[in-house]
Amino acid sequence: MPSRRAFPANWGARAGWLVFVFYFVYAASHLELTPARFAAGLEHGAHFLSRLFPPDFHRWELLLKGMVESLQIAVLASALGVLIAAPLALLAARNLMPAWASWPARAVMVLCRSFHPVIVAILFVKAVGFGALAGILALTIASVGFLGKLITEAIEEISLKQVEAVRATGAPFLSVVTYAVVPQVFSRFVGFAAYETDANLRNSTMVGIVGAGGIGGTLFAAFQRFDYDFVCAIVLTIIALIMAGEILTLRVKKVFRI
Repeated sequence: MPSRRAFPANWGARAGWLVFVFYFVYAASHLELTPARFAAGLEHGAHFLSRLFPPDFHRWELLLKGMVESLQIAVLASALGVLIAAPLALLAARNLMPAWASWPARAVMVLCRSFHPVIVAILFVKAVGFGALAGILALTIASVGFLGKLITEAIEEISLKQVEAVRATGAPFLSVVTYAVVPQVFSRFVGFAAYETDANLRNSTMVGIVGAGGIGGTLFAAFQRFDYDFVCAIVLTIIALIMAGEILTLRVKKVFRI
C-alpha cells in the first residue's frame, strides 16, 4: 500500500507563486525600476529633504486659515455623511428590509465608494467651482459609501430576538428601530463616526490640492513656488492636526466605552 506524505505538495500554490514572481519581474522591468534609477532617486530625495529644514512658520496666519478650513470641511462632511448613511444603511440591511429596498440602497453605497475622494473632488470643483463646498460634497460622498457599508454590516449582525419581541407588541417600524436595533449598534455607530471624522481630516488635506478648499491648496501653491521650508511647516502642522484628531477619537470612544 503506497504511503501518503504528511504534508503533500500544493502544486497549485507553487504555480501561483511562480506566476506572481514572473509578473513582478515583468512589471518592474516594464516600469523601468532599475538600480540606477533607484540610486538617483535617493540622491534627489536627500537633496529635497535638505531643502525642507528648517521649517518656516513665519506665515502662520495663512497656515492657520488653511488648517481651520480643512477642519471645518472634515467636520461638516462627516456630519452630513452620518445623517445620510444611517437611514441608507437601514434600508440596505437585508435582515430588516425586502430585496426591492435593500439592493438599490446597496447600489448607492457601492457607487459612493467607487471613486477616490480626489476624483470626486475634481468633479465637484468643475460643478460648483473652487472652494470648500466642493471639498465638503466630495468627502460627504466618500463618508456615505464607507459609513453606509459598515453600519449595514453592523445592523445585519444584530440579534433578531429583540426585534421580534418589540414587533410582537404591535409597535410600528420606527419604534422597532429605536428600541431593538439602535441599542445593539449604537456603540459601533459612534466608533464608525469617530473613525470617519479622523479619515476626513486626512482627506480634507488631499482634496484641497485640486482646488476643493483647505490646507491642500496652500500646500500645492507652496510646492509650485519651490517654497520647501514652508511646505515642511505645512506638513508638520497636518501631522499635528491628525494626531490631535486621533487623541480626540480615543477620548470619544472612552466616553461611550467603546
